[in-house]
Amino acid sequence: MKETKKSFRHESIQDTQSIKDIFEAICKGLGDGSLSFSDEDGSIVMKPKGLLNLKLTASEEDARRRVDIRISWEEESGANRKKQLKVN
Repeated sequence: MKETKKSFRHESIQDTQSIKDIFEAICKGLGDGSLSFSDEDGSIVMKPKGLLNLKLTASEEDARRRVDIRISWEEESGANRKKQLKVN
């Protein structure tokens, strides 16, 4: 089985309106079937379809508040669908 890995990571300080705008762009991309992320360090385009896994966690610890949202899915390539497994 062939594995490929490409990743994109961005971290910055944003105000709540900017984060809302980013979430709205992600929602639009999910609806359109294409998520595109880029900054000066790199880019990635993803094509979500079918059933997606949503993981949401929220926590409070001392003065720190955190919300993590993770959306994931498995993508089958055409090559993987056509391959037959042979066991002898």
